[in-house]
Order: sequence, then structure tokens, then C-alpha cells
Amino acid sequence: MASDGVPAPGRVLLADLELEQLLEFDPKGGLILFGGQRVLLLDTVALGLLRGELIRLLGLRAARALLSRFGYAHGWRTAEAMRTAVPWAEERDWRRAGGRIHTLQGLVRVEPVPDYPGPHPFAEALWHDSYEAEQHLLHHGPSTEPVCWTLVAFAAGYLSRANGREILVRETSCVGRGDPACRVEGFLEEDWTGEPMPYEQPALDATLQRLAAGLVAKERQLAEGRRVLVPAEAHGDEDDVVSLSEAMRRLLDQARRVARVDATVLITGESGVGKERVAELVHRRSARVARPFVAVDCGAVTETLLESELFGHARGAFTGATADRIGLFEAAAGGTLFLDEVGETSLAMQAKLLRAIQEREVRRVGESLSRKVDVRVVAA
Repeated sequence: MASDGVPAPGRVLLADLELEQLLEFDPKGGLILFGGQRVLLLDTVALGLLRGELIRLLGLRAARALLSRFGYAHGWRTAEAMRTAVPWAEERDWRRAGGRIHTLQGLVRVEPVPDYPGPHPFAEALWHDSYEAEQHLLHHGPSTEPVCWTLVAFAAGYLSRANGREILVRETSCVGRGDPACRVEGFLEEDWTGEPMPYEQPALDATLQRLAAGLVAKERQLAEGRRVLVPAEAHGDEDDVVSLSEAMRRLLDQARRVARVDATVLITGESGVGKERVAELVHRRSARVARPFVAVDCGAVTETLLESELFGHARGAFTGATADRIGLFEAAAGGTLFLDEVGETSLAMQAKLLRAIQEREVRRVGESLSRKVDVRVVAA
């Protein structure tokens, strides 16, 4: 670095780092390199579906631990690659580049917080447009806890590798639980006052060990618990649905009959009565059981975002639409799309949904081309 603050020829300041300096690809297709390392283009809806499957199969705590460990490894590996991939004007630019890399990769838009009032953490930032918060809201609705698991762990992994010491990062506010923005802060290990984070190896190992032990214990408890907690007159079946009342048994019988007919289904009832379980039963008993079951909470997503998530969008359709993207109708191809809280959508959106169901076709935002879709819609 020259004494006047101008970097030496060929050297790069962190503030000047741009995507084209890191991204290499052949327009005709093939390998895509970011900072000299091979990367993949993955649709966020697909990642959201993977997240949902992990939560369903492993439970919230174990899914968080697994995804956090993945994020930490991603951040650590990125820091290693970035050290030599860019001719930094100063080494401290490399150590501080994690947020900029996060932004350039399209994961989240990072806004540093330089003047934090009170005791200063090692690092702090505001996060905007978090893909994780977006996907959690889309598939699970608002959470009671922060949900940017892989992003937080990425920041911890990058900072720890780049600074040569353990940096622990936590999310203090999150769009996924209703906060106006995501906010994160990182601390040196010796200054940390919170519980162990799930991306730490001991915490992950302990979580997975508890999961394995819990599964064994749960199998032993199921038979006994069923005999104790479920009255003798209750009826269970191979769908793992237990019904007590005659009215509920009639409803489940009706759901099984409807499942064999490939028709659109509307399920009504108050919150918490099990509408999604009935929708899953319809899917499992239908000819579409081998294809995806995709659920979305329409009431938890803004109108403009919902249209893009359901129908997809074309590149350039709006600010931030940097690539073509399929919607949930196309993601659920051959399977079942469950639209929860569909009555919370506007009349205009309901009209678009009606046309998609009737015509079995969708039109991505920003396109004039209609695309045929083979999907069964179950709404609630």
C-alpha cells in the first residue's frame, strides 16, 4: 500500500472487490469457478425444501446442528481460498472480506455496523435479504428463534480461519422471527458469554449422539405410550393417524377416498387442528406418493414475493432477479403442492391461483410464456 492510500499496481482494496474479479465461467457451459474454486448454482427453493426435509426427519435441533456445521465448513474453506485468490492490498482486507464474499455470492446483503454503542463485539453487521430467513418463512412460517443457521456459521468459519483464532458468531435479531432485519455479532472465544453454538464440533457431536439415543428410546416408548395415552376406543392405522371421534374417522376415510381421485382438495378448519397432516395423508395415499410434497404458508409471505415463489420469475423481472428461477408449482412437478392459509392471499392472487389450477399451467413473473405443470393442489 502506498503512503497516499492508493494500492500498489495489481493490488485490490476490499472496497473495490467486485464479482467479475472472482467469477470465471464458460458462457457455453461447464465448470464455474469462484475465487479459483469450483462452485455450483443451486436454486434457493431447492435448498429450502432440503432444509424442510432435514427438519422433518431429524428434528429442529439436529437439523440446525447439521446445517450449521455445513455453513462453518463453507466459511472456513472460503477464507482459505480467498487468501490467495485475490491480490489484496493489505492482509487485513482478506481477514475482513467475509461479509463482502457473502454479498457477492448472493447469500445475504451485508451492512457493516462500525459504531456500535456500548461494549464492542469483535465484529457486527446487519443482514438484508437473507435467503435462509426467506425460505424458512416460506416453508415453515415465523419462528420463535433466529433461523439464519448456515449464514451465521459461515461468518464464524470465515472469521476463525482468517484471524487464526476461534470467533463465535450469534444472530441477535432475525427477519425469520419477525424482526425488521437480521443482526449478527461475533466475539473472541474468551469473551463469549452464551451457550455453545451448534457449529462447534463438540456441540454437533453431542446433538447427534442425543438424537441416536433418543430414537432408540422413542421406539421403546411408542408402544407403551400409545397404550397409556390413547383410549381403547381410539383407532389408528398405517398412516400413523390416530382418531378418537366418529366425526374424525369419517373425515380420514373421506380423505383416503379423495386421495385416489386426482382432484384439487380444499381443507377447512381452525389453526392447529391438523390440516397439513390431512394434506400429507392425501398425498401418501395418492398415485403421486413417489413425487415431492411441497408445503408453503401463503399467509407468511408478502404478496410480491409469493407470486415469484409460486410461479417463478425470469431474469431481470425485478431488482435482484439475476437469473431465471422456477417456482413451487414447477418444483412440485408430479407431486402435491399444499397451499396453507390460502385465504390470506389477495383476490388478485387467488385469481392467478385459480387459473393455474384450472389450466394446469403457470407463467413466471416477467415472462409471457405459459408453462404446463403436472401438480395436484391441496389448499387449506
